[in-house]
Amino acid sequence: MNCTGNLTIVELEGPATCYNKAIMTDMDPDETQSVPLPTATEEEPFLGLTDIFLVCMILGLTIYWWFFRDSKSATPQQLVKPLTVVPLSTASRDPSFINRMKKTKKNVAVFYGSQTGTAEEFAGRLARDCIRYGMKGFAVDPEECEMDELTRMGEVENSFALFCLATYGEGDPTDNAQEFFDWLQEDHDLSELRYAVFGLGNKTYEHFNAMGIFVDKRLEELGAVRLCKAGMGDDDANIEEDFVTWRETLWPAVCEHFGIESVGEEGVMRQYTLETHEDINQNEIFTGEPTRLNSLTQQKPPYDAKNPYMSSVKVNRELHKGGDRSCMHIEFDISGSRIRYEAGDHVAVYPTNDPAMVEEIAHLLNVNLDDVFTLNNVDDEAAKKHPFPCPTTYRTALLHYVDITHPPRTNVLHDIIDYASDPKDREFLTRITASAGKKEFAEWVTDSRRDILQILKDLPSLKPPVDHLCELLPRLHARYYSISSSPKEHPERIHITAVLVDYHSKLNRRIKGVATNWLATKIPNGPDGPRVPIYVRKSPFRLPFKTTTPVIMIGPGTGLAPFRGFIQERHHAKTEGKPIGDTVLFSGCRKKLEDYIYQEELEGYERDGTLSQLNMAFSRDQAQKVYVQHLLKQQSESVWNLLNDGAHLYVCGDARHMAHDVDMVLHDIVEARGNMTQTQAKDFIKGLRNKGRYACDVWS
Repeated sequence: MNCTGNLTIVELEGPATCYNKAIMTDMDPDETQSVPLPTATEEEPFLGLTDIFLVCMILGLTIYWWFFRDSKSATPQQLVKPLTVVPLSTASRDPSFINRMKKTKKNVAVFYGSQTGTAEEFAGRLARDCIRYGMKGFAVDPEECEMDELTRMGEVENSFALFCLATYGEGDPTDNAQEFFDWLQEDHDLSELRYAVFGLGNKTYEHFNAMGIFVDKRLEELGAVRLCKAGMGDDDANIEEDFVTWRETLWPAVCEHFGIESVGEEGVMRQYTLETHEDINQNEIFTGEPTRLNSLTQQKPPYDAKNPYMSSVKVNRELHKGGDRSCMHIEFDISGSRIRYEAGDHVAVYPTNDPAMVEEIAHLLNVNLDDVFTLNNVDDEAAKKHPFPCPTTYRTALLHYVDITHPPRTNVLHDIIDYASDPKDREFLTRITASAGKKEFAEWVTDSRRDILQILKDLPSLKPPVDHLCELLPRLHARYYSISSSPKEHPERIHITAVLVDYHSKLNRRIKGVATNWLATKIPNGPDGPRVPIYVRKSPFRLPFKTTTPVIMIGPGTGLAPFRGFIQERHHAKTEGKPIGDTVLFSGCRKKLEDYIYQEELEGYERDGTLSQLNMAFSRDQAQKVYVQHLLKQQSESVWNLLNDGAHLYVCGDARHMAHDVDMVLHDIVEARGNMTQTQAKDFIKGLRNKGRYACDVWS
């Protein structure tokens, strides 16, 4: 499952609220309630009661109009506005990126389709590359602009577009590229567009780089001119190396097409300037909110990626009965939140980095973690005014906003070379971040899982300013988990099933998963329990509408999670007296006595008839290992009969090995039992996918 991800926005306080504050603060209440009346005499009054009423009404309306008008056009001296942050991923208010290019004299637009932030990061690097060639580029979120304007690219001299596009799920576009994907289905004249595409995918998935391949081909079909061959990044191998290699072919092709030359290797150019705050109201400082200030303490629906819900952890219990591994069953309370979910959906959790790591970084760099700062973009027209919500403290930035555990990419180490005082350290960093040093970089950083803390320890003379480090490191994104419950049986709770990530690297250094190790500390100790920011992301992974449709579910280990929700759905239907079709589960673990999760539940569902078949593979309980694909093969006749009866088939878990092996066995079953050729069996399986009868929810 890919992580998603990553748009940031802040809601501004509306003018009506400011107006009310101005009235309450600046006006005497009596001003609008009375006016001086003429002194009474024995003669007939100059003004009658009707006249007085009309004068009062006119005066009151005049005063109201005067202050209402000022509230709209008030200067900073007239109103005290709350400190806000400009939306991080929203382009300028004008959705026309062509107008923006003309206004700022930019000629390269780099569009990104990103779920976890990697494509956005690569887009930013390509935009900065433009400086070396006398060009001006900027990264653009396709969701925040009018993509129909690609037809107008000819209006900008020597312009071209780059696309960094990740593939999500079953060959789908990322959330922010969905509208662009839909737009490309239509016919457009793109003859004035020059372009190049870099796709981000994972070869363990069936639809490797489907989005990048589609866009590259479709743009050409619509008349656009390709500048260089599309790059295909593989996150299962080394996507950083794939990107750097493609970039080395891109820029020579651009130079040749436009007849330009490199103006030389640029120095380190910072994208943000540092602003420190000595005296600032504590209520104006971000403390971990993804977007809106105080959103985690002043909660209001709807809840989503920009506005997560602070859910109380009601249950956090160990599922394993022995061994040296841990698997947690966690329940989040959503009562009163208006959050709705369906079995098969995902829940996103915003984790926090290890405070001990943050303290170590601060010690090595001599940082006061409680200092308050803001990083401001040097480009006034930039979509991102800040890399993350500001102002904030260094402690908050390192805990909540930047990823300090992922091995840094080459651009991060390249940009901090000059902060190494030892010539040997500078020479080493220069070598591994150069084009010729890709292999050494992969061995020393990526394969060894060196994070920024370990690099600072291994190169003691390297002392980058912490604000520059915060600028360079990628954002810390939410982690996604398959929901392991059904709202039919648990309408006020969301369950997840998560294995604790904790192992040793090649350097024998302990590697701990950010989210699972943080969640492991969230133990309920009172009626409210610890709180965790979450939101629900919808998924197409769904049971058939008819409860009588047979289903085959294949998910070992925590791949069982969504199927637990499916089984609860069927159990609920059964208790209501509805007929249910065959419900078959293939699952497994290493040892029955140690890590057979939800054993009592599953066996209970088998006894009451909710599960028509429970097939468990315990891989290490015998000399020869047995996995779910082996059980699937043993049940080939039953599986084939169910498929012929219209069964829907689901796979959840490891994409690299399990899902691939299961798919091969399925092809063998169809070929043998259906008396088909390999080609016919392949077409049959493809037909199941196209009809929505073969769905996968897998991760690498």
